[in-house]
Amino acid sequence: MKDENKILAIIVLGIVMGALDTTIIILALPDITKALGATLSLSIWTILVYLFIVAVATTQLGRLGDILGRSKMFNAGFAVFTIGSALCGLAPDILFLIAARAVQAIGGSLLEANSGAIVADTFEKSRRGRAFGFTGIGWNVGAVLGIVLGGIITTFAGWRFIFWLNVPIGIAAFIAGWHYLPKDNPAPRQSFDLVGMLLLAASLGLLALGLVDFAGMGANADNAILLAAGAALLPVFFWWESRQKQPMLDVAAFKKGVLRSSLLAAFFQALGYLSVSFVMTLYLQGLRGLDPLDAALLLLPGYLVSAVLSPKMGSLSDRYGARVIATIGIGLMATTVLIYLSLGVDTPLYEIVIASLFAGVGASMFWPANVSAVMAAAVQDRHGSTSGLLRTLSNLGTLGSYVLAITAASIAIPRQVAFGIFLGNSNLVGNLPEAFLGGLKAALFLSLIMLLIAGWLSATRGKEERQHAIA
Repeated sequence: MKDENKILAIIVLGIVMGALDTTIIILALPDITKALGATLSLSIWTILVYLFIVAVATTQLGRLGDILGRSKMFNAGFAVFTIGSALCGLAPDILFLIAARAVQAIGGSLLEANSGAIVADTFEKSRRGRAFGFTGIGWNVGAVLGIVLGGIITTFAGWRFIFWLNVPIGIAAFIAGWHYLPKDNPAPRQSFDLVGMLLLAASLGLLALGLVDFAGMGANADNAILLAAGAALLPVFFWWESRQKQPMLDVAAFKKGVLRSSLLAAFFQALGYLSVSFVMTLYLQGLRGLDPLDAALLLLPGYLVSAVLSPKMGSLSDRYGARVIATIGIGLMATTVLIYLSLGVDTPLYEIVIASLFAGVGASMFWPANVSAVMAAAVQDRHGSTSGLLRTLSNLGTLGSYVLAITAASIAIPRQVAFGIFLGNSNLVGNLPEAFLGGLKAALFLSLIMLLIAGWLSATRGKEERQHAIA
């Protein structure tokens, strides 16, 4: 039991580091743009390149963990992430910083892709929900720390310290992982599906680039070609995988209703849920005139509630199964969106806090239960690739939610103005507030549709194959 707790603590630390660097840079971006003499359209790639690489790489790196050893790959993630963080702190210009963020993202991908697999290997099916609840704490604590520390460190120490903060933590985590993570039992006889990896990377890469370009520039021939090419490669990838004895992605596993529905529920939840936080940041900074830190602090209660409740909700999913728990969680997130849809330009700000509490409880119910259901349905020797696929779909949903929000919000005002509001560089004046509110509500309505799809998938996923679950 002690070894299990140490292993779980190391996994949670890796998740905290990855989640922290997803949010911490957002509040520092205006200072980074000014300090490095960059344009806004270029500096925003310090955020996008991280999301892009993690979305593309996690499935492949999870499969690599199946072959070479999950603990080795996870611990390598600490090393690469730490090196990337040090390089970010030393960046002399914006292009160097973007490249360093790419290195950091590879480390983050190694951590994300193999964390769920190590938990699944360490804990019995009947106790995984609670364990994944603690990983849920990691995501929420990391997000909270990113929001709070991003504003404090940038204000009092400078933006470079948001990256240097990771260096001593990463070194300590690497040493702890070396000593305490379970000894690997890799499958050396398995082959690495290089062609499948390249096909999937090319498809996801083209789709991600097309979506990002569409969000920043609007519809044009270039992003249409990227999206079409990426979509065209997906059936080629599945055809190739169906003909391999040892594919990187077990296509046959998708015939399992629980696994297929749980993976797709994670995708649509991410597609709908992250855009809600993004839209509320636009609302609070653009319409209400709050600075980035104050705006983020209003959303903090939800993160804190989710962090506190995640282990308990995970335990409930161990007992009753994921279907009911996760579906109620999605329903609470949808309730949050309905509250936000009622907001006006002078709505009391305490309503934001109340809505965030619904979202926090919902997230604490959905994520541990859904991840546990995915890993319970996965084949034993493919825990790494399944964990990586789950994170890939979630990260693609994250990219998609960004596109969804910025596109809907920019119906009323130009994209560059929306970018400026998000980064805290501009506010709305004159007749623009009401028009912009209409764009934000359009984005929220689309988010609600995505969450309802996720809820339907969750509710119809079928009965799980896990001990003591009575879904």
